Amino acid sequence: MKRRAELEEQTRRRITESTVALHQELGPARTSISAVAERAGVRRSTVYRHFPDDESLFAACSSHFRATNPPPDPGAWAAIEDPEERTATALRELYAFYGRTEEMYTSLLRDEPLVPVVQRLLQGFYGYLRAVEDGLMAGRGLRGRAARRTRAAIGHALAFPTWRSLARDQGLDDADAVALMCGLVNRAKEI
Repeated sequence: MKRRAELEEQTRRRITESTVALHQELGPARTSISAVAERAGVRRSTVYRHFPDDESLFAACSSHFRATNPPPDPGAWAAIEDPEERTATALRELYAFYGRTEEMYTSLLRDEPLVPVVQRLLQGFYGYLRAVEDGLMAGRGLRGRAARRTRAAIGHALAFPTWRSLARDQGLDDADAVALMCGLVNRAKEI
């Protein structure tokens, strides 16, 4: 009985890992159950037995991806008192994370409007970014327009498409991208 449970878990893991790889390579909108089954070396019916709907398959895929690619911990940044240093540290770590997970986030964000379950699952990531934004606003002592502009600059700097534009389209390395975005954030209150 124990051996059967182990085999079932191995099959489930292969299906999950195959789905993660296909979502990264092709995107969720282009990943079929047939392709998942073929890559995992199982039948379509086996995929459906383990994951009866898209929601359960995507949840397993998302959990697996997050476990193997955790985003930086914003709690560590809270201990940095200076808001400018906190922002630079957060952006360095977040941009390194984006570099490691670029293929997946490119696919997810491209397919987000096409796949409702991706829209729902990305809400957790957007919540994470809002929490980071709140942490980077702390201690700035800004109000009114200066606070709104600074928050907008921080939100822009944290966005994956901003990093991708700077790193891929404009050819900046992460150090230069961080410096540029820190300059924007730090000057936003004065504009």
